[in-house]
Amino acid sequence: MEPERRTTERRGIARQKSFLRGLIYFNNRRNVVDCLVRDISPSGARLIFSDAVSTPDVLDLYIPQKEQTLRAHVHWRHGQEVGVAFPPASDLPGDTGNLAERVQKLEVEIASLKRMLKKLKADAAGPEADVA
Repeated sequence: MEPERRTTERRGIARQKSFLRGLIYFNNRRNVVDCLVRDISPSGARLIFSDAVSTPDVLDLYIPQKEQTLRAHVHWRHGQEVGVAFPPASDLPGDTGNLAERVQKLEVEIASLKRMLKKLKADAAGPEADVA
């Protein structure tokens, strides 16, 4: 017998019914599991797995059809279903809240890493490389 569903919606934003393929990544993207995204909203989703799955409390949900990856926090688990919440971008660790600013910082970091790599290669080649 199917459990009785609540008629009152506790969420601030109603979820849209969906039938999207999803992949969840966890353990530094070393583990991946297929899932079906059945309900989704800007604040969360209901995921269904083919078998009961043990996941960590924080994971990345990738939806290929939308080419979108979302950080998700597991809110509840029930058999083969998992309810996840998507934290606001401002709640993510290290988030500056400004995409352009983050991109600029990353570009500066990449340039710095390239300089370091060039110096390491020159040091590894030794003084003979300078003569040539």
